[in-house]
Amino acid sequence: MLGKSAIGSSTLMNCLNFLILSLVSISVSAQQINYRPNPGDWRYIGGDAGHTRSTPLNEITPENFENLEVEWSWSDASFGSTPPRSTPVYANGKLITVAGARRYVVAIDPTTGETLWSFREPNTFRWEYSMRAPWGKGIAYTEIDGNGVVFIVTPAFFLYALDAETGDLLENWGSPIPLEGFPQSGGVDLIPDLISDWGPWLNSGETYDPNIGIPLELGYITNSSPPIVVNDTIVVGNSAEQGYNQTRTENVPGDILGYDIKTGAFKWKFNVIPRPGEVGHETWENDAWSYTGMFLPGRRCPRTLNWGWYMFPTNAATIDFYGGFQPGDNLFSASLIALDVETGERAWHFQMVHHDVWNNDTPTAPLLMDVVVDGQRVPGVFQATKQAWLYSFNRETGEPIWPIVERPVPASNVPGEVLSPTQPYPTKPAAYDIQELTEDGLIDFTPELRQEALEIVSEYKLGGIFNPPMHKDNQEGLTGSIWCPGELGGTNITGPPVADPSTGIIYTISRTNCGWRTVVPGEERDILLEEPTGVTIADYAVGMGTPNGVRGPQGLPLEKPPYSRITAIDLNTGDHLWWIPNGGTPRFVQEHPALQGLDIPPTGNINHSAMMVTPGMLLHTAIGDDGVTPYIYAINKQTGERIGMVQSPGLGMYGMMTYEHDGKQRIVIQSPGQLIAYSLPEDD
Repeated sequence: MLGKSAIGSSTLMNCLNFLILSLVSISVSAQQINYRPNPGDWRYIGGDAGHTRSTPLNEITPENFENLEVEWSWSDASFGSTPPRSTPVYANGKLITVAGARRYVVAIDPTTGETLWSFREPNTFRWEYSMRAPWGKGIAYTEIDGNGVVFIVTPAFFLYALDAETGDLLENWGSPIPLEGFPQSGGVDLIPDLISDWGPWLNSGETYDPNIGIPLELGYITNSSPPIVVNDTIVVGNSAEQGYNQTRTENVPGDILGYDIKTGAFKWKFNVIPRPGEVGHETWENDAWSYTGMFLPGRRCPRTLNWGWYMFPTNAATIDFYGGFQPGDNLFSASLIALDVETGERAWHFQMVHHDVWNNDTPTAPLLMDVVVDGQRVPGVFQATKQAWLYSFNRETGEPIWPIVERPVPASNVPGEVLSPTQPYPTKPAAYDIQELTEDGLIDFTPELRQEALEIVSEYKLGGIFNPPMHKDNQEGLTGSIWCPGELGGTNITGPPVADPSTGIIYTISRTNCGWRTVVPGEERDILLEEPTGVTIADYAVGMGTPNGVRGPQGLPLEKPPYSRITAIDLNTGDHLWWIPNGGTPRFVQEHPALQGLDIPPTGNINHSAMMVTPGMLLHTAIGDDGVTPYIYAINKQTGERIGMVQSPGLGMYGMMTYEHDGKQRIVIQSPGQLIAYSLPEDD
């Protein structure tokens, strides 16, 4: 049986048929030029509209790569240092990014690294409560009547439009925000449009307070990703508190909002939890659709677009690892969705995990790229996942490029938890990291370490990718269950995939991490939380386990290496081309007393890394062979061979980008506390 998917209305299909006919005669190369009108710009945090993190710039080549030098660095210390999640945009002759927990918008001189201007929203309770305040991923850029405009969504869930030249708020845009210090123009309070027709709010009888936003007993919404501009619409997503910190069933649905880019006027809302009469409503049993929530992944990069469509992945429903109060497949959770940006109507969707209890939120943006399969051009959209699967679809129809089949999976032993009897399994490409931990996959550097590992896992239930979480005091007397990849395994926000549109190859970076979580009675977990949202405590909530998985013998990883890897996948055929360890062996492994005198093969770092594709090479960041020094590496795209390396003053994380300013190409990496810009020396 094929995976569960659906196509939208006949009206949308008529438009789609026209779109297909109009694009048939366009060559692959022409479409990819359309992704980036100015080759020297980096207008999206993913580089282009296809989010490929690739560049046509070729001043920096395999031959001169090792001549790169640090030209400048920019510190975020004055804005309050946070992890380097935001990839800068280069447009309008400036680098523009966000910084700090206040999510300052900052413009940076691309030649010197000096700060040109900054913008900060005034304080509110909504910002103070946001657990996503330090998680800002960046900004959206567009041009309106020839003038550069920057859009930002803040942790307090306000949308602002700024003049890219000055950082000033746009005049005659948006609506007044009735709070002291807030603008009369240039901003939009997003919450009223989100909850205007939401039953729990309408039934509460409360008066809206823009300082508070949504009362905590109803739920909470925040944001970590930038909006995205598609034609004349700016589309706004959202996020919530971490699901492993949720214990109560009520929450606000994280619906998608569309606004007019020229005026800030509200255009439409797409319900991510279907209401009566909408496709997927029947997948929320127990009337859970009426009171619980579901969001875009809070830990992710922004969405991508497709000629008037907006494509985005979604998160699991409220409360990670337990969903007994919301039986059913729970559409549109853990799904890839395409919307028409003019109307907000669904064009198609595919649910990648039914009734997700594994925290398999989709952490990175889908990639848009044309490929040639069996001699036919296919407009593709490709979604990398924590599950280490690269889901592959025709982006115009939503049909899988290769079959995705429903296969039986284990049932849960948690009281009240009813899982889907099947889950979708892609048949191609093959998984790019391990999806099951068996005894054969345990550390075996020495017989003693292997025996210790066997003793450790004897307390757990081993299984595959859909091995369900267990509950405390379960009948089997086990500590919990282990599944692979875990929460930090496979693909994650710290290492988004990249694509080469000229060849149809996608490069993934993945971490071998098998996770475990055990649920406990909800009240037991709830008393540990300060100001939880909602009022009804769930029967169970996560209480045991860590994102890093089960600790191995003597502090070493439980699994065999590699601990992280880079994989090249040809999407014309669905085949893997090569894989390599991601960087060197960690210092703590190299110097571990139990391993001295042994010939340990390269294991790769225990981290994801940043990557980027250029015409001549794949670039990635990693800790080097000494296990401690950070580098940028150049890799042969066809073979995986290392062809160059440049030492870095900081480890690159989350992303890198490149741009051309005044005729000179620079590469910028995101590193803790700073942005670091590299260029070739003047005499090169």
